[in-house]
Amino acid sequence: MPASGSQIGQIAGTAVPVRGDDIDTDRIVPARYLKEVTFDHMGEYPFMDERFDPQGNPRPHPFSDPKYHGASILLVNANFGCGSSREHAPQALYRFGIRAIVGESFAAIFAGNSLAIGLPTVTVPHENIEKLMAMVEADPTVQLTLDLEEQCINSPGGVIPIQVPDTARNALTQGYWDSAATLAANESKVRQTAARLPYLKGFKS
Repeated sequence: MPASGSQIGQIAGTAVPVRGDDIDTDRIVPARYLKEVTFDHMGEYPFMDERFDPQGNPRPHPFSDPKYHGASILLVNANFGCGSSREHAPQALYRFGIRAIVGESFAAIFAGNSLAIGLPTVTVPHENIEKLMAMVEADPTVQLTLDLEEQCINSPGGVIPIQVPDTARNALTQGYWDSAATLAANESKVRQTAARLPYLKGFKS
């Protein structure tokens, strides 16, 4: 994941398209992998049941296609990340190598879990995601640059505006998307506030 408190303004690289509406978190990371104690190996599991059959034989899938190897931007359709609230889904995508997700729409909890690890989720209209997907499918070497400050995607086919909530954009570009790092950086203020609260009198960390 990005260094705690780091500012995320631009993400550049190649992209991988995964077509289909309503791709839920169980498809992104099958439930049997939730038993792992840490997220360390989550990068091995994205779309596992779509990439391999029950016998372990490979199935066609963009995440297994060599032409998309090393892609850092994921292109998706509508309601991506719906279903359960498992934070393993964005963790798996990030640890696979995805650094930003561009789609038509996202489930709110998935978008929140993504923001918490510094993984931007931005939206564009259907016609623009189709344009981006077609461009990348025609030439997987195409370089895209997602600019959160300017709120656009720069591509060989032109500039495409993006939508991202101001709260999320500010958190990413100003570096306070990591709540734990923000809390630690303001330890003195936390202690001053705690000292004024009657129910925390005498509290020791």
